[in-house]
Amino acid sequence: METRPPPVQVQIGGTSGLLLVKLMSELGTDDGGGVIARALGLLDLALRARRDGKSLCFYDPATKSSADVAF
Repeated sequence: METRPPPVQVQIGGTSGLLLVKLMSELGTDDGGGVIARALGLLDLALRARRDGKSLCFYDPATKSSADVAF
């Protein structure tokens, strides 16, 4: 079984803190670390796609349009 590294503390600025609280509310969770982990996972996915010459995009089925995730 893979061992997990121990938790770390991360200091974020006020604007990022407000965004984290907003996202936690929208997701109905009190686990800020989980929200951050999900966001980092999405960024990792986008970076991997870019490294492989691909892109990660948002698709709007109503308009059939897509927009690449920007860096």
